[in-house]
Amino acid sequence: MLLPDKLKNTRLILGSASQRRLDLLRGLGLDFSVQVLNVPEDFSPALKREQIAVYLAEKKAQSFAGSLEANEILITADTIVWLEGTVLNKPADLDEARKMLSAISGKKHEVVTGVCLSSVSKTHSFFAVSEVHFKQLLPDEIEHYIQTYRPLDKAGAYGIQEWIGYIGVTSISGCYYNIMGLPLHDLYAELIAF
Repeated sequence: MLLPDKLKNTRLILGSASQRRLDLLRGLGLDFSVQVLNVPEDFSPALKREQIAVYLAEKKAQSFAGSLEANEILITADTIVWLEGTVLNKPADLDEARKMLSAISGKKHEVVTGVCLSSVSKTHSFFAVSEVHFKQLLPDEIEHYIQTYRPLDKAGAYGIQEWIGYIGVTSISGCYYNIMGLPLHDLYAELIAF
């Protein structure tokens, strides 16, 4: 059974302002609407790696509590970069973006996306992890990227689908689309099972 057939009488809602997530979900050929509520992306320092991403995805879903109708499924997500035991979320400014890119330069890190599916009767969360290896970035390359692309809306201060990904990423292991913000393979399977 194709996913669109299974969801014929279901309204999908993407609870994200991310243009990348919107484009990725659209690529699955699904009809959906976008609803965004402002949710602070704070979390306990006791949380680690996938716990952070799942917690934030669930926190976003909880902000919609009581507003879903019987035939709706809400999709919320959050993506973090995990480097040597430290979370790199969205940079506050260009200086922090510069520091983040310098930190991931010449190293491998993990990109973790937590996803939460919600309806009036149930909630299900899952996560995906992709490993990314960066070459040693030159200071001029970092400066060019942050000045040209201003990646303040991206975890780890970079988008793999942008210039820095083209010239800096030497290899990945795992789902490419997860690094962009939505693990499509897993999401498709989870929606069918939901």
